[in-house]
Amino acid sequence: MTEIKQIIRIINADIPGGKQLSHALTSIYGVGFSFATAICNTLDLETHRKVGTLTNEEVKKIEDAIKNPLKYKIPTHFCNRRMDVETGEDRHIITSDLKLTKEFDVKRLKRIRSYRGIRHALGLPLRGQRTRSNFRKGKALGVSKKKAAKKGK
Repeated sequence: MTEIKQIIRIINADIPGGKQLSHALTSIYGVGFSFATAICNTLDLETHRKVGTLTNEEVKKIEDAIKNPLKYKIPTHFCNRRMDVETGEDRHIITSDLKLTKEFDVKRLKRIRSYRGIRHALGLPLRGQRTRSNFRKGKALGVSKKKAAKKGK
């Protein structure tokens, strides 16, 4: 019987060894459930297998597949950055690179003064939601009454 490791480190994420593989990979920022399942299927790994039973070679293969999914013939619709604005290629971005890319995208939208950029700048919803009853946090709402300072006259 093989010994189950307590914690496995995959791409700067500490994953408990008792978790199932497909669910455990989702704890990496930028990896969703469908992408994790696609990785397990292309590498012929069981999705319900415990992470603590992986060998070092399997962990390296998983890391490489997450960083370069097109090399392993994972379909492009699983990538989170299709038709990149700057390069025009399909990529999959993870961890801090994904956070930076999102931030730069929002800054670009604000700079070109697109509708979405203006809504980001104002702190309003972007996708057509109604704002009458929701999204009412952080702004001056309603009518504020002046204090009765002149009450003593």
